[in-house]
Amino acid sequence: MVREPMRAGPQIFLAGPTPDRSAPVPSWRPTALGLITAQWTGPEPLTVLSPESRDGVRAERYEHQVDWEIEARAVADAILFWILRDVKSLPGFTANVEFGLDVASGKAVLGAPADCPNPERNRYTVYVADRYSGPVCQTLADTVTEALASSPSGLTYRCGPVRPGRAAARRRRPGGRWPGHHEWAWPAQRPPGGWVS
Repeated sequence: MVREPMRAGPQIFLAGPTPDRSAPVPSWRPTALGLITAQWTGPEPLTVLSPESRDGVRAERYEHQVDWEIEARAVADAILFWILRDVKSLPGFTANVEFGLDVASGKAVLGAPADCPNPERNRYTVYVADRYSGPVCQTLADTVTEALASSPSGLTYRCGPVRPGRAAARRRRPGGRWPGHHEWAWPAQRPPGGWVS
């Protein structure tokens, strides 16, 4: 959770709109955490970095929140952006800036559902992701899968085919900054209940 110490080992940051107290809507992050927990197959614990506070406790100063998020995205192996665009309740304006800062890192995976309330407001973000050969998914489950599978450090190791079509093209990053999809199989080292913290 936000402003908590970051641990060593694999880490994923959950970027995207955070519900505001003035327009309360359910957070998408608990669902993402459930999907991550179900899909994580790495040999060591995964730390999920979330900009949402436990029990809604906000940072004492805005700058503390922003600084923690910048540091967390910098140390994360993958940055999952879920932009469920709704200009009335989840506009995602900060997420736009964060995506622009992170898209060239090769760590950003964009989830932009076509059935969100304002999908036309995701056109630019999707275009920029495509321009940088970044993964773009339409469901939260696919976004989680892609984020776990395509990080620069091989955040997760799994066996199976690479999805055809755009997924294969996405593996080539501008300037060859990082190798593509890691397709290694590991022995079952996951304890009951998983390794997600």
